[in-house]
Amino acid sequence: MSLTRRRTAAALLALPLALSATPALAHGGGRGRPRPRTLHIAGDSTAARKYADAAPETGWGMALPFFLGRALDVANHAMNGRSSKSFIDEGRLAALLDGVRPGDLVLIQFGHNDEKTEDPARGTDPYTTYQEYLRQYVKGARARRAEPVLITPVERRRFAEDGTAKPTHGEYPAAMRALAAEEDVALLDMQALSLARWQELGPDGTRAYFNWLEPGESPNHPDGKQDNTHFRPDGAVDVARTTARALRDARVLSPRDLRRLDEPVPGTWITWPQA
Repeated sequence: MSLTRRRTAAALLALPLALSATPALAHGGGRGRPRPRTLHIAGDSTAARKYADAAPETGWGMALPFFLGRALDVANHAMNGRSSKSFIDEGRLAALLDGVRPGDLVLIQFGHNDEKTEDPARGTDPYTTYQEYLRQYVKGARARRAEPVLITPVERRRFAEDGTAKPTHGEYPAAMRALAAEEDVALLDMQALSLARWQELGPDGTRAYFNWLEPGESPNHPDGKQDNTHFRPDGAVDVARTTARALRDARVLSPRDLRRLDEPVPGTWITWPQA
């Protein structure tokens, strides 16, 4: 069955359940408003919510709401240091799925920590255990009449001596692409999209997007920091914008579900709550 036909069938099957599962309607002027659809994020530190003691480090999931319409919410379950395996082993997928309702989206981005194969708690093999764990996210979402969306891991900031942006995720993105095709799952190829974006910006332009800090620039890092994996606010906003556009291009969301795709979104909109 094609991706379009599968989504159409899933939407028709989900409709009666979605109507019965809506817990409450906000009434106004005799009209009911159903609860917003939710985008549930399963992922690692590149997407995760950060708190005041980690600022200015920012996960792209913190910026994604800036590009979504009011009928969409975000439930960011991404957590620092997790892989597709450890996220499940710690019960985080089960907790995420408890909140999933028909018509929701489950965004699945792992790879950075799956690559740490020396760590038995996190490491996976691209074409065996990595795919096996990712299938559990896909099956869990579909069992709840939600749509799973696989997202290849966003690229690190790595450049060759000639200024060429370098891929760093080995076979994991290709393994996820193959799984998406096999399972007929929507895929956002953020590895390829972010690599192209870093190439466009170059070594100097990307530095402001990643968590590079001069000594004294942040009280959380008095000695400075050189981090080529995690984002500062402007980087998180850029990746979130690219993610939103990819959701539109994959027809997971419609243009009316999105906003500000071509408008400035300053990094100063990011806030870090207390832990």
